[in-house]
Amino acid sequence: MSRMPPLPSRPAPTPPRSHEPPGSVITAPLMRAGTGTHAAFEASLEFFLAPIVPLLRDPEVTEIMVNGADKIYVEKAGQITLTSARFGGEADVQAAANNIAQFVGQPLSTDRPLLDGRLPDGSRVCIVMGQIASAGTHINIRRFARNTASPDFLLERKAITPMAMEFLLLAVRGHRNIVVAGGAGSGKTTCVNVLTNGFGEEERIVVIEDTRELQVQRKHVVQLEARPADAYGRGQVTVRDLFITALRMRPDRIVVGEVRRGEALDMIQAMTSGHHGSQTTVHASSPADTCYRLETLAMMADVGIPLHALRRQVASAVDLIVQTARLASGRRLITHISEVELDEATQNYRIADIFNLVEGPDGEPALEWTRTRPKTLLQLKFEGLTGEMNLTKPMLD
Repeated sequence: MSRMPPLPSRPAPTPPRSHEPPGSVITAPLMRAGTGTHAAFEASLEFFLAPIVPLLRDPEVTEIMVNGADKIYVEKAGQITLTSARFGGEADVQAAANNIAQFVGQPLSTDRPLLDGRLPDGSRVCIVMGQIASAGTHINIRRFARNTASPDFLLERKAITPMAMEFLLLAVRGHRNIVVAGGAGSGKTTCVNVLTNGFGEEERIVVIEDTRELQVQRKHVVQLEARPADAYGRGQVTVRDLFITALRMRPDRIVVGEVRRGEALDMIQAMTSGHHGSQTTVHASSPADTCYRLETLAMMADVGIPLHALRRQVASAVDLIVQTARLASGRRLITHISEVELDEATQNYRIADIFNLVEGPDGEPALEWTRTRPKTLLQLKFEGLTGEMNLTKPMLD
């Protein structure tokens, strides 16, 4: 039998040429190459997203919202504005969406018209195909600044007062369980990033997220990310699966990026069974609503736990609720720092505000101590941390 001659090798595809004029300053690349990522594909991704490349390179843009081909909005400093950027048509938006889907390794089709993933630079991307969106395919890209993980970031923006910041960091060091609550875009993730500064350098921290966003400020970090099912419904790994695994990994701290479903019950039980100093976020509009929402999410675990027993566990698990909000002006700030306990007479939650929002001397909202003596002080005494109380020292009187 004669052997077939070898096929001629094809030259590698030439990446698109830069449109920068000669002599111009070369900006940072749109996306940093990840391990095993083909450079030609990243170039093609930039090509397909060409209409919004300037927005992706603008450091002041925190969110890009593509509502079909001809309506592209951005968020800057908390304000949403319509831009002049345009795609050529719905086919171009779909091509960009399909290219992103190929890159993040998730299926996107008529049968699976939704996608939630992460781009190489850490930005979070959400896609809704035109079949279920009246204005055409929607692409939402949320970008995360890399300088949001220090207490100074919140203090400089007057999102929190120095006294409240000291109290929270001491509470973290004192292994208090903290739930950060608020609406979408209110700064929950940023707040958790800052609070991780209170973790010990020697502690082992396990982070669990649907899509990786958190920037934990310590070295010994195990970062786990959920995985959706493939086009055939195989290979799904849920946050709840990861949580069960995390309990076997000898964590000193567990941080769940956000509880959305039945993993809330696992989180509550972990907080009450020795994993002190854990943190999570939840969508809720007030400290009281946070407790009720945790109840509702925990019930999604289908365990059948009675409400009175569940309520007792929630009150026992959650030491502090940090409430965040975004004002109409776009400013993000912390509005409450509250402790939770159960009223045995009524079997309902009793919320004690340690800090709440008042009108400051300059007429601007500011977080102020309510003069309530926090129960957290007892734990700080046990941990030997009261000697480090400076701005919060009046709480000891």
